[in-house]
Amino acid sequence: MFDQSSVIVGLEIGTSKICAVVGEVNDAAALRIIGVGQSRSRGVRKGEIVDATLASEDIRNAIVEAEQMADVEVRSVYLGVSGGHLRGFNNRGVHPVVSADREISDEDVQDAIKNAKAINLPAENHVVHVIRQHFRVDGQDGIQNPVGMLGAKVEVDVHVVHGNFNRLQNPIRAVKSLQLEVEDIVFSGLASALALLSNEQKELGALVIDIGGGTTEYVLCAGGIVKHTGLLAVGGDHLSNDLAYGLKVPLSRAEQLKIEFGSALADPSLKGRTVNLTNSHGLAERPVNLEHLRRIMSLRLEEIFQLIAQEIGPSGLLDHLRAGIVLCGGGARIAEIQKLAEQVFALPVSPGKTSSISGLKSALDQPEFATAIGLVKFGSYQVKKRTARRGLGGLRSKVSQLLRAVKNQ
Repeated sequence: MFDQSSVIVGLEIGTSKICAVVGEVNDAAALRIIGVGQSRSRGVRKGEIVDATLASEDIRNAIVEAEQMADVEVRSVYLGVSGGHLRGFNNRGVHPVVSADREISDEDVQDAIKNAKAINLPAENHVVHVIRQHFRVDGQDGIQNPVGMLGAKVEVDVHVVHGNFNRLQNPIRAVKSLQLEVEDIVFSGLASALALLSNEQKELGALVIDIGGGTTEYVLCAGGIVKHTGLLAVGGDHLSNDLAYGLKVPLSRAEQLKIEFGSALADPSLKGRTVNLTNSHGLAERPVNLEHLRRIMSLRLEEIFQLIAQEIGPSGLLDHLRAGIVLCGGGARIAEIQKLAEQVFALPVSPGKTSSISGLKSALDQPEFATAIGLVKFGSYQVKKRTARRGLGGLRSKVSQLLRAVKNQ
């Protein structure tokens, strides 16, 4: 059994699957994946729970499988959240420096961040993330840490992710119904980016696109910081629906055709080629036009990429993606999808590979596990922060004791 205090669990409640990943932080503060559990998702649509009972059962199954593989007892999780209600935008907070010597303190920085959080959001919305980008002191741009500098005014640019409070509570309640605690919630797209992007890629500029069953999430990093986040309530399930409608076949058959014969590009050489559908008894039913099948998929995937390009395009950020585009999620497995993305964005595209994490190779190389692995990585950062704060608190206590002892002499 592992030391329970070093165990971190990421839980993704997806549209097509529930995934739990268990990680362990060793004495050297390195993260290692030690267990994975997954279950078919039956109570989720477009990234949000629509049947709490079914979702809870599927979550339990995934957690139990992860516990058995890792040989640990899961008590709490870092939970990925998704859904069409989530929004991201950039905001600025301003704070005047009031100290006599005009030296900027940590309190001044925190006040500027608080002012950036004080956004005029709808009453029913809740802020999920406030991600620091960079600071500005008396008009000087690009400052990483203003503490200790002199100035009359400190400003901070942040990226804010927010969503509907009640809709965020639904997955939390489903987890708590299993007597598990939720350590924190994380936008699933950010978790995927955290798992896949190295510091160099974040600095050069990269766009992570996570194509799931019911949603497509995307996060753009440049200059080492998060510049843009977004979500489309469209995913792999919509491809299956399109095929079912266009080919006039049951949804289950459409899903099967997508997996066996699907591609993101319709090759002209396929003209006139067909595949024979078989019924439950193995007997041929009727032919399906292969070119038609792939053209349906290509049009839907092209639309997804074009919507993302249209959303990010006006900001000019696509011109700064020197590390290109990274694809993950189940949709990243579709044949020729990298080529299609390259055609739409005119940028290099690569499959997502987890960075700076060791452990189960079978999990680390799967694009479907990027979000859950990123949640574990997020959790490891939180654990390090708490440990550092406790260490600093202990140091302050010792200094205070020493000062009291000196005074009493």
